[in-house]
Amino acid sequence: MDLHELRFGKIILLSSNTAEVIINDGVEMNEAMVNEYHEFLIAHLHAPFSLLINKINSYSYDFAAQASLATIKEIKAMAVVSYSRISVQATESLAAFPREVDWNINIFSNREAALQWLESEQERP
Repeated sequence: MDLHELRFGKIILLSSNTAEVIINDGVEMNEAMVNEYHEFLIAHLHAPFSLLINKINSYSYDFAAQASLATIKEIKAMAVVSYSRISVQATESLAAFPREVDWNINIFSNREAALQWLESEQERP
């Protein structure tokens, strides 16, 4: 496990093609933060890669960040671990945001189930 602290949160490299993302509590992600996040992922992971988004904290995105989030082609799958109904609804709304790159995303209430799904997605051609 390789932990990296960014100005808005933590990225834990779980393997060469899987990372866990934990955004800090109270952060409002903006487009510059999303760009930094994407650059980090591309620099540190082997594509195609998968992301475990651990929504243990409460945070939000401004409009530009919503539009640009997870629009890089290197992302194969995203598993979101959500701990509340509000968090699930926010994730569903974010996933429905129109963008050029379709998301392969699934929401879980259990971290281990999310990791298992990501592993199966990574094995798919």
